Amino acid sequence: MQNFTYCAPTKVIFGRGVESQIGTELRELGATRVLVHFGGGSVKKTGLLDKVITSLTEAGLSYVEFGGVEPNPKLSFIHKGIELGRAEKVDFILAVGGGSVIDSAKAIGVGLVTGNDPWQYASTGTHPERNEVFPVGVVLTISAAGSEMSNSDVITNDLITPWVKQGITSETVRPLVAFLNPENTFTVSKFQTGCGIVDIMMHTLERYVTGQDECDLSERIAEALLVSVREAGRVAIAHPDNYEARATLMWASSLSHNDLTGCGKIRKFPVHKLEHPVSALHDSISHGAGLSVLFPAWAQFVMKYDIPKFAQLANRVWDCPMDFDHPERTALAGIEAMKRYFTEIGMPTHMSELGLTPDEYDAIIDLTTKGGTRPVKSYIDLGPEEIRAIYALAE
Repeated sequence: MQNFTYCAPTKVIFGRGVESQIGTELRELGATRVLVHFGGGSVKKTGLLDKVITSLTEAGLSYVEFGGVEPNPKLSFIHKGIELGRAEKVDFILAVGGGSVIDSAKAIGVGLVTGNDPWQYASTGTHPERNEVFPVGVVLTISAAGSEMSNSDVITNDLITPWVKQGITSETVRPLVAFLNPENTFTVSKFQTGCGIVDIMMHTLERYVTGQDECDLSERIAEALLVSVREAGRVAIAHPDNYEARATLMWASSLSHNDLTGCGKIRKFPVHKLEHPVSALHDSISHGAGLSVLFPAWAQFVMKYDIPKFAQLANRVWDCPMDFDHPERTALAGIEAMKRYFTEIGMPTHMSELGLTPDEYDAIIDLTTKGGTRPVKSYIDLGPEEIRAIYALAE
């Protein structure tokens, strides 16, 4: 087991009707003027935004609305949010939405509290000082990114060509409070539900198969989460308004990315680093869809370096019989079982399903590896040649 520090201070308020507590909770956290941040019109159509505003008003809090967040939140839009926050003198940001809205809110908070462009941190791998924290809360509407409890903030710089997608990893961006009502995910489409299922699984798996590190307890927790998500995902796809299935996915979303399943493990996240350039260059590709294509191909490429762990995953999570004489067969069977599951829930497993063709590979690889100068860290360094091989397995 590796040394680790675990800190997940986000207060989670979970269940039906939790929106009524928003105003009181934010007031207790010191909020007086709130930037209510959201995406498109869905939170208005469902009435969720009205519930949020009502709760804030009843608690005596003033607010300003800032909607329009797009998938893969853009730096140009974040700049507008920083300007609005300063002009309106807000002292709290409340993200009402999914991962993109939350990450946009986090980045706006970074800009407000530091006075610096958030891209300064994302592009250099640095982060604000420990005492530079702008309070952010979340009202979650999709179970996927886990940003409601994570210390991660991924944004896209649309002010340069080509666009670049990078993250800030720091305790300074972890939300103070998250309001999780599974009913707010009932209207999420089957495709976006599937993308969320994949994202939850990937946040867990990227901490599970990492290299020659062992932590049986963390791995058992991860396996339980993965099996629960596997089964709840099937139910949620077939029955979108099933509360228990949606509740399982929502809580798993938070647990998958608050570092619980990674305690004592090495964190590298190679497949996320392979996917981010794909959805940066092709804004229409959902992050979860990119991951469902790339993770099985990456796993097939690297499994020879960790046959026991991939075989264990296949046996414990995907119910593949263990072949003790040839565990590599079990490992490969697990990858195939994962791909079948992704297909079952409507997710792509081939590059062509993303609309990507081999003539685009060089541009994506160039962005991924910074022109071949910075390989992706994994079981081995993944340079241009290795990434092309992974793409070939995903065709």
